[in-house]
Amino acid sequence: MERIVLSLLVDNTSGVLSRVAGLFSRRGYNIESLTVGVTADERYSRMTVVSTGDQEILDQIEKQLRKLEDVRDIKELKPGHSVYRELILVKVHASASQRQAICAIADIFRATIVDVGKDSVTVMLTGDQSKLDAVLNLLEDYEILELARTGLTGLSRGSDDIRYLP
Repeated sequence: MERIVLSLLVDNTSGVLSRVAGLFSRRGYNIESLTVGVTADERYSRMTVVSTGDQEILDQIEKQLRKLEDVRDIKELKPGHSVYRELILVKVHASASQRQAICAIADIFRATIVDVGKDSVTVMLTGDQSKLDAVLNLLEDYEILELARTGLTGLSRGSDDIRYLP
C-alpha cells in the first residue's frame, strides 16, 4: 500500500467537506487523515487529505477529486519536497512525583505543558508523525487519560509551485 498526501484548494462554502468526503465514501476509499482551514483569501479553504492504496487507486482518487466543481487546485505533497506537521494534545495522569519525569519528556521533544491539574498534565506537541509517535511511546508508561490528534497538514517547500486564483 502506498500513501498519498494531497493539498486541495477548494471554495470556502458550505457542503464542500461533505462532497469531498462523500466521494471517498461512495468509492470505498479510505481517508487516513483530513484537515481543513480557511486560507489567506477567505474565498478558499485548504484541505490536506491523506489516503492509502495501490497506485491505480491513488491515481483514481486524484482524477475524481479534479472533477468536483468546488476543487480549484490539487497538489501532491511529496516527501522531501513538502513540509508536514501534526498537532497532538495528550492528557496524562500524573501524581506530584511523576510530573517532573513527564516534564522532562516534554522538554526533550520541545513540547509544551499547556495545563496542569491536581492529578494530570496536558502536553501539546507539533511535528511530523514519527516525532509524535515517539513521544506517545514514552508517555505510554503513564496513564493516558485523553488524546486529541489533528491529522496531517502541509505545504510544498519554496515558492516555485504557488498558484494564484482569480
